[in-house]
Amino acid sequence: MSILFIILGFILLVVGGEFLVRSSVAISLKLKLSRMVIGLTVVSFATSAPELLVSLQAALEGFSDISLGNVIGSNIANIGLVLGITAMISPLIIDREFYRFNWPIMMLFSLGLFYFLSTEHILSRLEGVVLVGAIVLYLVLLIRRARRKPELQPDEVDPDLKVASNFKTVLWLVIGGAALYFGSEFLVSGAVDLASALGVSERVISVTMIAVGTSVPELAASVIAAMKQEKAISLGNLIGSNIFNIASVLGITALIQPVVVSSAEILSSDILWMIGIAFILVPLAFLPKRYSLNRWKGFLLFAGYAVFVSLAFVG
Repeated sequence: MSILFIILGFILLVVGGEFLVRSSVAISLKLKLSRMVIGLTVVSFATSAPELLVSLQAALEGFSDISLGNVIGSNIANIGLVLGITAMISPLIIDREFYRFNWPIMMLFSLGLFYFLSTEHILSRLEGVVLVGAIVLYLVLLIRRARRKPELQPDEVDPDLKVASNFKTVLWLVIGGAALYFGSEFLVSGAVDLASALGVSERVISVTMIAVGTSVPELAASVIAAMKQEKAISLGNLIGSNIFNIASVLGITALIQPVVVSSAEILSSDILWMIGIAFILVPLAFLPKRYSLNRWKGFLLFAGYAVFVSLAFVG
């Protein structure tokens, strides 16, 4: 039953996330917000909703390892799994915006999370306020940069959603909210049961299975685009997802329910892997061929992720 709950939870989270994005964009367009602002704020928050619901549900039920493991594991999977596989299918071009803005901000948030967790082994409400305030500042800077550089403006906002009826918009919102709520319930319950059945910790399940599950939408979109030879897949999109996972997901979760570090491996292994696999992107971006993430570099990222997952279960 635990496997069934996990699969059902994943399906509901994907469906719920899709409907929530649709309804959020439709409402924003009706409020006459610009597509740029919607893409950088509304879509980003909506696509982080599955991780947020899972982390919040886990924290409220006392499974803080799942809250942290979900975010940390998703960040590792976004780079090692999603970016690695995408680069192996079709080499990616790295723009200068990556190392001038996106990568330093991601490292700052990652190191900030490590500092918060390592000092008192808890992510407090005050630290949640700091993270949420930091993501707001990040968004302001992001919007300003996008206004100065039109090529940075996102194109994932469908303008046709503006003509969606009010009934459809509300229906999408209700379906999305309900699917996310029940999906997080099933996923957390199934993960806890599976961990008990396999004799492993909730942390191991969360940094592997749950993390991959919540990264499936990004993986599917990236692989399809790569197979079509579309260059719209941006490294900045995955970096932005990692930033939102830390700041908005854990920040909002900590505001509602402080997140406690229950497993020592979160600090001694998982978060170090998250920081390490993020850091290695810069040397990969410059060596040996500059501004390119080719197939062998993608293989290195994927191999690193495979080692991480293996060590998580072995440990």
